Amino acid sequence: MRNVVCLWLMASSVGATGAGLPAGPASARLEVWTEARSTTVASYRLQRYLAAKGCHAELVFNGAGEGDLVFRPGNRGEMLVLTSVNADGRHPVPVWVTRKSAGVSSLRELEGRDVSLVAGRDPLLGALALEALAAHGIRPGKGQRYEAGDFSSALGLLLHNNTHAAVSELGLVRPFLEPQGLTITWQGQPVQGAGWYASTSEIGPALQTCRQALLELRRGDDRQIFTLFPEWVSGFAPPDSLP
Repeated sequence: MRNVVCLWLMASSVGATGAGLPAGPASARLEVWTEARSTTVASYRLQRYLAAKGCHAELVFNGAGEGDLVFRPGNRGEMLVLTSVNADGRHPVPVWVTRKSAGVSSLRELEGRDVSLVAGRDPLLGALALEALAAHGIRPGKGQRYEAGDFSSALGLLLHNNTHAAVSELGLVRPFLEPQGLTITWQGQPVQGAGWYASTSEIGPALQTCRQALLELRRGDDRQIFTLFPEWVSGFAPPDSLP
């Protein structure tokens, strides 16, 4: 069963009143497709952030796709309003990471080796990395693919010598390469797709306020909110602002 959570924070709400949130009727419906196991705390914090920015929105999670703005990992023919960016402020880049001490200099050397992937629908979690292996005729069997809950856990499997390579995202993993003795064995092309979509090209003033609030949101400002989004997402940007 899909987990649908509608969270209204209005003046009459005990939680909203206690937290001193700006009151006002919902002016937009925002939907987030998420792999998060729990959305309770993150949704409250996102609602509070949006309200403080003048966006009084109804939040829905993993719903029927009827939001005014919908966050999803890929395009379904809707208009992209804000694209997701990585820690470098760019489109995400899938990579295979290995230990320097393992001496893996190419993907061909991963033949017969165990690899760490991440469970989920985002293509960056493993689909693109597996395609890169398949291009070299390497198709890890079931017993060679270890699925972790997130990139950090996949990297942990590699660091603890449980696997020979881990899938990751360039901007996310770069700070850990030198300190942890890791190296990038394969780097794919930038991936466009994840972001906020609108079903119509007509975005009214209320929705523009919400769009601007999301544009200003950064992982470093509130990491709890970003548990709703893929681990590599650091913020959002206008689609035409990236090369």
